[in-house]
Amino acid sequence: MIKQWHRTDVDSGFYLLLQDLTSVLMKQKAFQFVYSHGAVVDLINQEVSGSSFWDVPWPDMKKAGYTTDVLLRTMGTMQQSDIPALQAYFKELEQTSLPKFAAQLVTCLEDVRLEALIQQRRPGTKKDFSTRLEAMKHHFHTQLKANKVRSLSLDELFCLIYLQLYAEDPDPNFKEASPNQKLQLEKLRPQLFDVFSCTNTEEIVQVAKRIVYTLENNYTDMLHDYFTFPIKHLGHFTERTLFDELTRTDPLANDDTEKVNQEDHEVFDQPFSTWHRENENSDRKQNFLQFELDVGTKTEILGGGARETEEGDQALANIQGDSQQSEQNDFSETGALQKQESKGSESAGGALYGRENKYAVAKIKEASTPTETEKEAYRKTVETIDPYRRKLANTIEKTLEHKRNAPHKNLLFGRLSKNLLPLVVDNNPRVFYKKAFESKEVDAAFTLLVDCSASMDSKMEETKRGIVLFHEVLEQLRIPHSIVGFWEDTTRGTETHHPNYFHEVHRFQDNPHSNTGATIMQLEAEEDNRDGFSIRLAAEKLLKRREKNKFLLVFSDG
Repeated sequence: MIKQWHRTDVDSGFYLLLQDLTSVLMKQKAFQFVYSHGAVVDLINQEVSGSSFWDVPWPDMKKAGYTTDVLLRTMGTMQQSDIPALQAYFKELEQTSLPKFAAQLVTCLEDVRLEALIQQRRPGTKKDFSTRLEAMKHHFHTQLKANKVRSLSLDELFCLIYLQLYAEDPDPNFKEASPNQKLQLEKLRPQLFDVFSCTNTEEIVQVAKRIVYTLENNYTDMLHDYFTFPIKHLGHFTERTLFDELTRTDPLANDDTEKVNQEDHEVFDQPFSTWHRENENSDRKQNFLQFELDVGTKTEILGGGARETEEGDQALANIQGDSQQSEQNDFSETGALQKQESKGSESAGGALYGRENKYAVAKIKEASTPTETEKEAYRKTVETIDPYRRKLANTIEKTLEHKRNAPHKNLLFGRLSKNLLPLVVDNNPRVFYKKAFESKEVDAAFTLLVDCSASMDSKMEETKRGIVLFHEVLEQLRIPHSIVGFWEDTTRGTETHHPNYFHEVHRFQDNPHSNTGATIMQLEAEEDNRDGFSIRLAAEKLLKRREKNKFLLVFSDG
């Protein structure tokens, strides 16, 4: 089965190539390659993922990106990263004020070491890593400019750290960076250059810790995610590398044996019922049996079959039960989380929409009268989504409540009211009423918020089809809704003024019979995006609506 992450189409040939590469390098056929939001090794679910960052329309870059992701995690993280060193790093820094920065910094520094090792062992990978580097440097240069405009100091510094590590010149001149961050980078350079002499994860960790301790009193944590920590469920592992963990065999605590007569023993097959929430036993006699054998005496008695990763299938004199921590409810970090949460709320200051949005300014752009070209494009789009319209309309009608009209009172006929006073005081008493009844209108309001950042350029046409589908269905059901595209104009922004545009192509107050759908075609990919600010503003307007059910749908590639 091909697994995917928010994808509508998958190149099966390329996927199988990545799957074969994963199986060969992991030396385990059970391991699957999956598309995800980051390049990660997951031993528990037996998966190696490639980052959706490489889901780009350029085949060479896409191939190089996903291939190097697999190489880094299988040949690199799997075999070369020191698990105890990373566990000690996070334990020591668990109370730091820069947790996102700390995790991404050690990932970035370790990848520098692993890339060099892989290219040394397999020179044929140099071309793919070169293509990867070119794409990553372009991305970090772009993010550097945006972070400077947004006054995201630590994000800006992290971009400088990455670009410094991969710079061809030891003293590059980052003209687009702010003076303060360039000065801070200058102070960090000696520590960054130590990375190239590191021979193991422990030395990388020491460099990362020194940098974190240097910065934690002068910065607030990063806002964006540039790297995903490469090991899932890090706390579960005990061996030095993931490869050791995957292939380990737990020995017995003792090494004594006992001679037995093979002819004088019996093997009993005892069935035990098991329980599953989707298939409970009717007699309610469920049994649970879980233990690990770690102490006992080896014998030559053979059981019903051999078990993999044990030193034979033997009857042991002693067993010790094993109690493992549940993965579903873990409150061990509650104290730290509460502490970080309170600290975050204090640092937000007086900014209405958060500290990061202190200088964000909303600017409304109204839809213009649709042209004939836009009307024709809309008509063709409606034709393509027509097969799905009825199904979506039925789903919404069945799922959401309809409005309830108020009861009609003071009528000449109907149900008799409890208030009979008008029979005495009025010449023409009206003491009847009719019960409230269900309206045909659905009691709901929708806001469709559309990401119009530059990265949506290749996805905007498909996005418009989805928006047209919702618009047509909501119009059919007479459900009030608004459609708003959002983006941030970073080219005109300053350090204290971040203009964010909201293109209202359909408003709540628009007449449902005015045929305004063609204005959806005016949505285009523009500049950058500030998701948090835009979602907060849209939600604020939506909450003022009187409808019982309110829905905010965000159309975005991230």
